[in-house]
Amino acid sequence: MSTGIAVADNCIDVFTDLKLGKKLAYIVYKLNDSMTEIVVEKTAPAGTAYDAFLADLPAADCRYAVFDFEFEHPEGGIRNKIIFVSWAPDEARVRSKMVYAGSRDALRRKLVGIHAEIQGTDLSEVDQASVLEKVNRV
Repeated sequence: MSTGIAVADNCIDVFTDLKLGKKLAYIVYKLNDSMTEIVVEKTAPAGTAYDAFLADLPAADCRYAVFDFEFEHPEGGIRNKIIFVSWAPDEARVRSKMVYAGSRDALRRKLVGIHAEIQGTDLSEVDQASVLEKVNRV
């Protein structure tokens, strides 16, 4: 399903800073007010805690996000994996959920280098333990 919503050019530039420059810990994306384009809502500098990322996900509205997830691998060593989060909480309006679901691929296809995708409707689905389990499995 395609909604015809565009992706702002700076969305990819900011993602490149996260992926290659290692300057950012995460990026939160949203639809602009007229719901015609995906734009960057917020970024956080490298080293920002995962809890701060979770706090930036609104309780009653949808978002997309990318997080540079650092973890200790079971076989030893510190690893980084970039995760893509589709956030659609149960409290969000149905129209918003539909537009975000239909527009997700427009953004996702432009972000090359994503290791894992997570769809969350409540914080338990995107908490650190759930993400760790997912990145270790993939």
